[in-house]
Amino acid sequence: MSTELCFSGSRSWKRLHVGPLAGEIDAFAALLASLGYAVRSARDKLRLTRDLSHWMSREGIDLDALDEGRMEAFLSTRKPGFRSRGEAATLRLLLEHLRDSGHVSPKPAEPDCNDPIEWIARRYERFLVNERGLSATTVKGYLLIVRAFLADRFGTRTVNLESLTVRDCNGFILRGSRNVCWRTSKTWATALRSFLRHLHQAGEIPADLADGILPAMNWRRTELPKSLDPDEVEAVLDSCDRTTAVGRRDRAILLLLSRLGLRAGEVVAMTLDDLDWNNGLVNVPGKGPRHELLPLPHDVGKVLAAWLRNGRPCCATRRLFVRARAPHTPFSGASAIDCVVRRALARAELDPPFKGAHLLRHSLATGMLRNGASLEDIGQILRHRHPETTQIYARCDLDSLRGLAPAWPGDAP
Repeated sequence: MSTELCFSGSRSWKRLHVGPLAGEIDAFAALLASLGYAVRSARDKLRLTRDLSHWMSREGIDLDALDEGRMEAFLSTRKPGFRSRGEAATLRLLLEHLRDSGHVSPKPAEPDCNDPIEWIARRYERFLVNERGLSATTVKGYLLIVRAFLADRFGTRTVNLESLTVRDCNGFILRGSRNVCWRTSKTWATALRSFLRHLHQAGEIPADLADGILPAMNWRRTELPKSLDPDEVEAVLDSCDRTTAVGRRDRAILLLLSRLGLRAGEVVAMTLDDLDWNNGLVNVPGKGPRHELLPLPHDVGKVLAAWLRNGRPCCATRRLFVRARAPHTPFSGASAIDCVVRRALARAELDPPFKGAHLLRHSLATGMLRNGASLEDIGQILRHRHPETTQIYARCDLDSLRGLAPAWPGDAP
């Protein structure tokens, strides 16, 4: 895509190339094309860039002086009737492009923080990244929990880490658990254990308090794992319209979840390089730095090939799955895969109590168990690190459990 394609008239094209951004407008148009924007959308974004360039000329702002603050100042001058949805996102994309091309200085590092809680959180962040090697998503989640805990414990008072107690940690988790599910409470407990061990190793607290944090109980043995019957799984797969690009993409995602038992985050992280077509293998990016090879079933490979040949748009990213609408960028997180599953369940007119991507992983495990697979086999397919994790599926083997149940005493049926 070029500016001539968006603005066919010579007068309109000349009006576009004015001001400090005149030399960058064509490169920005090429970037919009690479991200999959339609001509109409690209035209609106280039007009916004033109208006920004005019404003910079009136205000006497050079190109290398452009930053987030001046972008906000420009947006504040836009009249409500002339503002359209997505202008702030367009300007962020433009600024990122200018920085990548070297015309604008990189975003300055955050200044030294005078807030003691933030200073502690940043030091903990460096520990998680440099020493633990955790993913960016995990680090972000842990930091949110630690900041909330420290703010809850100290408020505006002086932060004295040596005064922390196990009661403070358990009280924070207990109060918060009233409004969240047990999985969230479990994550809070895990994050605080990691934080307390870091403080102890750094000499900030005299004793290791991590072992004193109580586990989050979910009473997993009180109910069966939520799953779908094989016919219901097929109905979910058949709900995808294979004549459309979105339908081919969603069917490929659902097959990876239901045939290979992948987690939502693993599907998001998959790249084109993870598929070994010659040997029929797929490299699964698991939790943290783990990567494991799994066989690529014929039906899954066939659907993936259909998505890659007749669905996946041309884009710069190597991620296997991308957004259907421009910008054609990778999914932002696992929640996008959950949305694909929810839409498929709605099309199949199914209403299970749990509608996330893990539903299909559970369905694969329970189906294998009904067909005679052992718990060890299921654990290998699902790539469980601990056998205890797989034991929850033992409750689904009702025929075997009936043989273990003692006879009912008395004459009652």
